[in-house]
Amino acid sequence: MSDAAPTVEARIPASLGAAIAEKLDRAAQARVGKRVRDADATLWGPAGAGEIANRLGWLTTAERMLGQVDSLTAFAQRVRDDGVRDVVLLGMGGSSLAPEVLRRSFGSQPGYPRLHVLDSTDAATISAVEQSVDVERTLFLVSSKSGGTIEPLSLFAHFWSLVGDGQSFAAITDPGSGLQKLAREHGFREVFAGDPDIGGRYSALSPFGIVPAALIGVDIRSLLQGAAGAWQTALRDVSAHAPAPDSPTPGEQSAGVWMGAALSALAQAGRDKLTFVIADSLPGLGLWLEQLVAESTGKRSTGILPVAEEPVGEPGDYGEDRVFAYLPDAHAPDAELDAQVERLAAAGHPLLSIPTRGPADLGRVFMLFELAVAVAGWGLEINPFDQPNVQQAKDATKQVLADYQAKHELPAAPSADGAALKSLLGTAAPPAYVAIMGYVQPTPEFDAAIAELRVAIRAAGKATTTFGYGPRFLHSTGQFHKGGPPTGRFLQLLHDGPDDVDIPGAPYTFTTLKNAEAIGDFDTLRELGLPAERVRLSGDEAAGALRELTKTIEEAL
Repeated sequence: MSDAAPTVEARIPASLGAAIAEKLDRAAQARVGKRVRDADATLWGPAGAGEIANRLGWLTTAERMLGQVDSLTAFAQRVRDDGVRDVVLLGMGGSSLAPEVLRRSFGSQPGYPRLHVLDSTDAATISAVEQSVDVERTLFLVSSKSGGTIEPLSLFAHFWSLVGDGQSFAAITDPGSGLQKLAREHGFREVFAGDPDIGGRYSALSPFGIVPAALIGVDIRSLLQGAAGAWQTALRDVSAHAPAPDSPTPGEQSAGVWMGAALSALAQAGRDKLTFVIADSLPGLGLWLEQLVAESTGKRSTGILPVAEEPVGEPGDYGEDRVFAYLPDAHAPDAELDAQVERLAAAGHPLLSIPTRGPADLGRVFMLFELAVAVAGWGLEINPFDQPNVQQAKDATKQVLADYQAKHELPAAPSADGAALKSLLGTAAPPAYVAIMGYVQPTPEFDAAIAELRVAIRAAGKATTTFGYGPRFLHSTGQFHKGGPPTGRFLQLLHDGPDDVDIPGAPYTFTTLKNAEAIGDFDTLRELGLPAERVRLSGDEAAGALRELTKTIEEAL
């Protein structure tokens, strides 16, 4: 494969080609590529509109971060030389998902610490991370743009109670935040400044993604150069490259504009379920893409629903609301996956292929999709940089915790019976989707059991399914759930392990916090008139309990 950036290829049915061509004509007339390149905030709203002009720093962050490569590399080497064996990132949403992709895709380079991304309030998960490291030889990296997010601050309080040495902590946060003040008061080893002109989900190439990458020995210079290269090639004027409606190849020169225009046109034509099929060498990438797409587009009752980590099926398993985005690894070909995707395209499902060079290409992939999603926001006539509905669940959690402090107990959270589950899922079919939300300990075993449930629901009525671990998804797909098209059906799964973990200084534990977040989100969905049911998984083993639930659901469907 040459060093030139791989092309973006498309297989679009003729019935949908005209809609894309029309959107591309509009993009050319509106000079979308040039206006994005010029950071023209009026592309997405009137002059002075909130959370637009002050959210465009991601456009140039890769070039600016290249100037910090030497200092970040030197910091990582000092940490390594000081005998630090593990780095535990305490974050949530935009501050944790890019590091998770980088951790899972690159691993730790020889001689560098291991990275653990802790973005959960599940007590068993916290205990598992704590037991897997030597806290005296661990750097705890507290990561929060706002500096006031409850989850990372609660995690900090816990680990500070175990170590109590500022040299074991570092922070990434925006200037002037409460976390910056806390870090100075506690004598943190280092505080890395975020860019206040970048929103969390667009921060992968800012310190929030690059500092953790440097700490595990990733070649961050190459990563950033790849992003800068995507920026140079993906936003040239689209008019010279607009394909005919049935053209299979949009061309790399206008990839960002083409993808964004195409995805918005397809969504408006009813193909609003963007289903990612990703090479095994890029684990976790779907979770980052999921937040970027869902939180950017799911508002004002419209949006593009990202579908990550769903088992690949046969063409007849899907409804006519799907679009597939295939990200193969040219350095690790997968003939079987290629064949599965080819069958989907041959059957008439729209397909976008975005070849990659594996983990080394992640900088380019991050930037390309950030550009495409921003353009999709233009195509959908929404602001891709705000998240108006995320605060609803946060406020609901605060109220549940306030009531808990007054009454010393949480509201009852009863499980749905078989009739309620049948009512929720029995008629689920396109354009509806089923969002499964798991407030449980993330494990490979539970992931496998969830995959079985998703296949069972899809087999019954071709409904799209998504899955997210709570509270992580509240900072991701939670925006789409509440602000996107009102076609979702919501199944909440709760499971608590036998042990709990205290939050020093708080009148509640992590288990109480997790359940308060679940109750607050569930109540918010119900208040919005959305169909939602809850099941509390019993026993010590959540995956086994979920498999029993899947059997019950299969019988009901």
